[in-house]
Amino acid sequence: MTNPFIAPIADALNATLDLPGGTNALPDIKITGTDALPSFFAVTDLATASIGIAAAMISRYRGLATGDLVDVTIDQRLASKWFDMTIRPMGWELPPVWDAIAGDYQTADGWIRLHTNAQHHRAAALSVLGDYPDREALAPIVANWKSDDLETAIIAAGGCAATMRSLGGWQSHPQGMAIAAEPLIGWQHHGISSKSRHVIRPDRPLAGIRVLDLTRVLAGPVAGRFLAAYGADVLRIDPPHWDEGAVIPEVTLGKRCAGLDLKRAEDRQTFESLLAGADILLHGYRPDALPGLGYGTDELRRINPGLIDVTLCAYGWTGPWAKRRGFDSLVQMSCGIADFGMKQADAPKPTPLPVQALDHATGYLMAASTIHALLLRSQTGQITTARHSLARTAHLLCQTAQPTRTQTIAPETENDIAPHLETTSWGKARRVRFPATIDGVAHGWDHPAGKLRTTDPVW
Repeated sequence: MTNPFIAPIADALNATLDLPGGTNALPDIKITGTDALPSFFAVTDLATASIGIAAAMISRYRGLATGDLVDVTIDQRLASKWFDMTIRPMGWELPPVWDAIAGDYQTADGWIRLHTNAQHHRAAALSVLGDYPDREALAPIVANWKSDDLETAIIAAGGCAATMRSLGGWQSHPQGMAIAAEPLIGWQHHGISSKSRHVIRPDRPLAGIRVLDLTRVLAGPVAGRFLAAYGADVLRIDPPHWDEGAVIPEVTLGKRCAGLDLKRAEDRQTFESLLAGADILLHGYRPDALPGLGYGTDELRRINPGLIDVTLCAYGWTGPWAKRRGFDSLVQMSCGIADFGMKQADAPKPTPLPVQALDHATGYLMAASTIHALLLRSQTGQITTARHSLARTAHLLCQTAQPTRTQTIAPETENDIAPHLETTSWGKARRVRFPATIDGVAHGWDHPAGKLRTTDPVW
């Protein structure tokens, strides 16, 4: 069966970016295996396509040095597993993924999801609902609210929440209509700078490319992890006190992790020095948030005229919710995925995707657009911004809604795990084998997963 996502993703990458010499062509992407995650949506197809296209872009970029395109093979089973946690701790345990009050709650007229993993988001929700220690205590309080009223109140308090809506309800919602009108990847052009002098190593094509990673859970860090796999120097910057719990050992693989406080003049100088030396800026701030810190488009171009800017947000770049905080699990509630799953499964509660597929797919799309932008800079000197959103990725996935679940993926075996031993900041670990094979190209990470703010903020 043909993968439904490869063509629209390829079209989104190539939109308005005609490159000389036929480099819009993609190499062959061979898909092996048949296992698929159980879902009422084509989640495994999305995993296979998004990872496959990102890998194909590595082949395309490598081709600048070699003059050819090498083939790409994606293991469908492993792609599904790379849309979930890939780390396998040895002798230690990951912390809990969710805060004690995060999750789905029944309301007076439906369902709502609270996202409270960040302390300030938890505080915002409890400022509306009262101070309760866990879900059991909070549930009867939430049950007295109407979903939209509580969503509105928590958002107004600076928190994160989402009413469960149907697919049809989202399609007729002003934000759903805005998302449907947006491109999968929004390209913005910033004129011509000097062409890149980056020397491409065929076996490690991104070696020497500097990526400044300002992203948080989960899509942006996935993009940086993929770029690091092919040699990019990824420097992650976090503010003081930020924590992501179980996600940190998962997504810091291959990266150096430093900390800066952009409210301090000295740290702003350091940040601007890093920007000046970067090839890529990855960030996931809401629209207008980075300009609010003093780093709008004009300032970024002043600091570094050749900087490629790849960014994402939760709910899209237009419409009434464009500046709304959000996460994968919230977008699944808003756009109808959780409601459709509940109805088709005849389940008593919201039924989301088996993995945070919106995050992961958007992350690999960000990686692919990063490499496409590098191609454009290398060949024409054109500098671009690529804009993504979780909600637009959800719109793509929702086109595959089906009345029955795909088959269940078989249990994990030792053959799924790579032999390499990773010495993380928390102890030794192994990883699920990487799903992408690119002929003649080595993947691997120069740094094991590590704690945040443990290295110096320097290139």
